[in-house]
Amino acid sequence: MAGVEQIRAGIAVATEKSQAAVAAIVHASLEIDDARAALLTGGGHPGLAEALDLLADAQHGLDAAQGTLRASMTSAEGCAARL
Repeated sequence: MAGVEQIRAGIAVATEKSQAAVAAIVHASLEIDDARAALLTGGGHPGLAEALDLLADAQHGLDAAQGTLRASMTSAEGCAARL
């Protein structure tokens, strides 16, 4: 079994990688916002409703992924604190 310091080091690396993933999700979310705005330029078109709905679905997926990553970091950091 790994020693306490190895476990803490692994948690630190995982947290760093998770923070990078959250930053990438934030960037992707901003890009989705830009895509939605581009579709709505000029008042939009009724035929774009599906595309807008799909972008909203993508945004919800990113929000869920970000929440899961943050929960994972909190859990791992809690474990590190108990070591």
